Amino acid sequence: MGNENAVLPERAQSIRYSECSGDGSGIKCEAESISGAVSQRACVFCGARVVLNPITDAFHIIHGPIGCASYTWDIRGSLSSQEEGYRNSYSTDLRERDVIFGGQKKLAAAVDEVVATHSPKVIFIYATCIVGVIGDDIDAVCRDAEEKYGIRVIPVKSPGFSGTKKTGYKMACNAIMNLVTPEFLPEKTLGVNILGDFNLAGEMWIIKNYLRRIGVKVVANITGDAKVDDLKKAPTAQLNLVQCAGSMTYLAKQMEEVFDIPFIKVSFFGVTDTSDSLMRIAYAVGDKEVIQRAKVFIEEEKNRVLPLLDKYKKNLIGKKAAIYVGGGFKAISLIRQFSEFGMNTVMVGTQTGSKDDYEVIQSLVDDDAVILDDANPAELEAFMKEMGADILVGGVKERPLAYKLGVAFCDHNHERKHPLAGYEGTLNFASEINLSMNSPVWETISQGGKENV
Repeated sequence: MGNENAVLPERAQSIRYSECSGDGSGIKCEAESISGAVSQRACVFCGARVVLNPITDAFHIIHGPIGCASYTWDIRGSLSSQEEGYRNSYSTDLRERDVIFGGQKKLAAAVDEVVATHSPKVIFIYATCIVGVIGDDIDAVCRDAEEKYGIRVIPVKSPGFSGTKKTGYKMACNAIMNLVTPEFLPEKTLGVNILGDFNLAGEMWIIKNYLRRIGVKVVANITGDAKVDDLKKAPTAQLNLVQCAGSMTYLAKQMEEVFDIPFIKVSFFGVTDTSDSLMRIAYAVGDKEVIQRAKVFIEEEKNRVLPLLDKYKKNLIGKKAAIYVGGGFKAISLIRQFSEFGMNTVMVGTQTGSKDDYEVIQSLVDDDAVILDDANPAELEAFMKEMGADILVGGVKERPLAYKLGVAFCDHNHERKHPLAGYEGTLNFASEINLSMNSPVWETISQGGKENV
């Protein structure tokens, strides 16, 4: 490894070249971040918010300091087909006095105000770090509010220090199960739930349109463009489609156990993964007409999209890509997508990847590729430079790292405004990669010396 000085000794086990063992044991993952490492991860509370916030007609009260609410305000760029109230942020704004004397009365008053002003169907109440320290009983506040108003008021146990961002995903999934679990299990319908697409730039609508075209009904979106009444119908579905494995596999397993709904993992990033996922959905539904429609639809879309991709591919072949995203499943799809473009992935990391994810990642990249779990800025900069990456695909926190090094960048997280999923999204992605990586600005920077950027 040529970047020993960029890696803390405690971080060494979380970084590997893929020439290491392939049994998933060669990288430390699913652990808390190392103190002082300035991890790119968010906290438990943030993880819970990114999953629940796209429920468009729910109300979210952050029980904690105002900074927690502002940090996660409108955290996902999730689009809505109807309600817009979810874009507001509500906080109890805990201060020093509340830390000393407790904040339960303040929380109860906040619930009273939201109910009086907005008549909500459901309220999620988030416990932040300070609430975990002072011990406010948010369960009691939720019970009292439900009895008082006859609506669902659901606690989300998410103190930031209580685990990783992935812990926050689990807390959000527990809250969803609390919301959707009926007193008696309903009969199944011929439909599916979509888990883990957050409709950042309309992707949920693209996926639902594909399923409509092949004859598959969508019962509930969990949670992009979700509505409370639709979520409550989720137990009637015959199949769950897990798009974001990191945030939603836990929920899918719960729903399989409680509601007897099987699940499959799908991806709609890239032509190959989109086509494979549609066929797997069709076969899982088991309807011959659906299977035939899927085959016809996929062939039509490939014939439309592949010639258009070829005009970009000639500019992309041989280029080197670096990836740092939230989940392992997305990273895997991106590696495959770059391979479709003729590009080589030389560095790949995730915030919440599992050992299974890293084993698959290792099988997809070359022997000298760098694989990282829960990386920090120093590591990302060092390895992008060492591996000669031409572009970094990541989120808003990674953008400055790439530009500082004179490396092109593509936002694949919640800040983007155009869809990157499905066949349409593949064209958008190829276009953005091409424009960013082949911009004349990099020649200008190169003439001045990238090392001085």
